[in-house]
Amino acid sequence: MTTHEVVNQVPPLVGHDTADDPALLAGVAREGADWAVAELHDLGRLAGGEQAAEHGRLANEHPPVLRTHDRYGHRVDEVEFHPSWHELMRTAVGHGLHAAPWADDRPGAHVARAARFHVWRPDAGHGCPISMTYAAVPALRHSPELAARYEPLLTATEYDFGLRPPHTKRGLLAGMSMTEKQGGSDVRANTTTARPEPDGSYRLVGHKWFTSAPMCDLFLTLAQAPDGLTCFLVPRVLPDGTRNPMRLMRLKDKLGNRSNASAEVEYEHAVAWRVGDEGRGVRTIIDMVNLTRLDCVIGAAAGMRQGVTTAVHHATHRRAFGRYLVDQPLMRNVLADLAVESEAATVLMTRLAGATDRSARGDEGETAFKRLALAVGKYWVCKRWPGHAAEALECLGGNGYVEESGMPRLFRESPLNSIWEGSGNVAALDVLRALTREPQVLAAYEAEVAAAAGADARLDAAVRRVRDELADRSDLELRARRVVERLALVLQGALLVRHGHPAVADAFCASRLAGDHGQAYGTLPGGLDLAAIVDRATPKIG
Repeated sequence: MTTHEVVNQVPPLVGHDTADDPALLAGVAREGADWAVAELHDLGRLAGGEQAAEHGRLANEHPPVLRTHDRYGHRVDEVEFHPSWHELMRTAVGHGLHAAPWADDRPGAHVARAARFHVWRPDAGHGCPISMTYAAVPALRHSPELAARYEPLLTATEYDFGLRPPHTKRGLLAGMSMTEKQGGSDVRANTTTARPEPDGSYRLVGHKWFTSAPMCDLFLTLAQAPDGLTCFLVPRVLPDGTRNPMRLMRLKDKLGNRSNASAEVEYEHAVAWRVGDEGRGVRTIIDMVNLTRLDCVIGAAAGMRQGVTTAVHHATHRRAFGRYLVDQPLMRNVLADLAVESEAATVLMTRLAGATDRSARGDEGETAFKRLALAVGKYWVCKRWPGHAAEALECLGGNGYVEESGMPRLFRESPLNSIWEGSGNVAALDVLRALTREPQVLAAYEAEVAAAAGADARLDAAVRRVRDELADRSDLELRARRVVERLALVLQGALLVRHGHPAVADAFCASRLAGDHGQAYGTLPGGLDLAAIVDRATPKIG
């Protein structure tokens, strides 16, 4: 005899299409990648399935393990991953989430790739090597000989795990290794040295404090060459099959992102090849950094979408005080507020992906826009995710606080994207640097915002406030976060007014631009079409 019947519990959020996202699909079409929609839905259904969710869970519950030596005492420096990690990676590489767009001549290839990266989110950790591989290609092109050798394998859609000579593999993954103990984001303080050899190679000696995905095949790193800080390519395995002395000292015990290994590394005369000119290391590797920043924005936008759809799904099926949660005015306010934030992030993300695509094809105007807007988006969207994740978790109550819900993992992941590739202050100061040194970037930003002029009085007023803020040059560094925040909100507002759902744009302008909003989510003003906003975030099961 059972003691009770289980009722009023929410069914699992499986069997839905994560690509069924109106803001994402509209952005994909608008930015020139509507040819990719069918494949995007295929991947979305895979991502929303039970098997993908299980692989994500297992990859995090069984994190990577470092093996420095084999049973005989030989140094191997290998990292073991759970089979679910490999399944996630195989899907990501097979669907071209990594460097595949660089081998695709179709306009919108980078937009399609960004959308796929957004949709495939059963686990965030495995996105790290995928993102770095995508970002490595433009930096590697500073040395055409190295690019010709490795780019075809970096863009190949074959996941070929294991430490073997790169030229013997069907596909390669690339990583990035810059941070050192004494410098952190100040990479010019790096102390790793690079000694040139007669054959044109270099030998690196030094340490790296944070190297994510150390089982990648190739790494771009920085070291002090005779003429200054320089970018180098470091393979894990040399052409003759011997292990390059890139020693993995330990794996980091991180807050989140636990499925992904992040290591401390020592170079013991590791063999490396120069990428770009000596003394131009930061300028060379910044091409990679900027693209990983794009993926930070994509990941944060995807995490917000995952959080709000989970919260709406719960509220749609959970009853309290005689009504479904979704039908209760205060909960609907919270859900709509979360949805507005999510759509604002998505519309900015797709615009940045479009700018990246057109910039890669030589559009100088889009390059200027991307230079400023990417730093602005990296700061703001990533900063908004942790609070968004906490509120989405709270919508599930105590059920959201237990691991089985998946929400604690989402919450632990949420601070990461704001830290990696330049924390909040670094991103904000980068915006000021761009505004000071590259006047064309502000002109490109203003042209983008001006396209929405006259469409909403609240947006027009916010644009004037931004201009006033920029015109005041006093204490600009002190006010950097405030300035970047306003730049971000105006840009998101302009994009939503032009391209977003009217109810979402109205709510955004009323709350984020006109200030009719409290300090917490769920404080939208009255008179908005909250039902329409929540409906856009409701996952369709089956």
